Amino acid sequence: MPELVFFSGTMDCGKSTLALQIEHNRSARGLEGMIFARDDRAGAGKLSSRLGLVTEAIEVADELDFYAHLVDHLSQGGRADYVIVDEAQFLAPEQIDQLARVVDDLGLDVFAFGITTDFRTKLFPGSQRLVELADRIEVLQVEALCWCGARATHNARTVGGHMVVEGAQVVVGDVNQAADEVGYEVLCRRHHRRRMTAAAAHASALSPDVLPLDSDAVGTLEPS
Repeated sequence: MPELVFFSGTMDCGKSTLALQIEHNRSARGLEGMIFARDDRAGAGKLSSRLGLVTEAIEVADELDFYAHLVDHLSQGGRADYVIVDEAQFLAPEQIDQLARVVDDLGLDVFAFGITTDFRTKLFPGSQRLVELADRIEVLQVEALCWCGARATHNARTVGGHMVVEGAQVVVGDVNQAADEVGYEVLCRRHHRRRMTAAAAHASALSPDVLPLDSDAVGTLEPS
């Protein structure tokens, strides 16, 4: 039976790499897929991995109707055996409904890849609708790591290495950005709550320790 599958994980955990691997495996068996992406790091009309792999994709616009697009493609003699959608968190809820209809009415597998929550730990509308509608949700097993070595579970937005918690939900950026650019860093929950990025932790480690002083001892000190 065809499925709507949501592959979820933090940034830097291999979602796009897995999307490309699924495309490779299926195309190697003679199947043809339609690949969609939005705001990819490699530019419009691309699906890319941080490992350097890249393929062509259809750039998703706000007005794109997935179901109508597939019906038009198939009615003109085109072929589509499956659908891959990367950065699905950026989709509108109604576009997720369209993907579900592609599965139910056209009988195609749809593989959607995306981040579940934003930099404020709030659900993206597209991801929320995927959680509500997906036949299956797969949490990627390649764990991204916080700077402390613990499993990273949250995405932090940074400016100059410092975590920010206000701003628009969608601001395109990536990990390992230049210091003066908007970037992102994956953190464990503890350090996300404390707003402690790798840069902040390094600055804290360089600060001189303040030794606790006993008040009675202080009173007995004599000037030299």
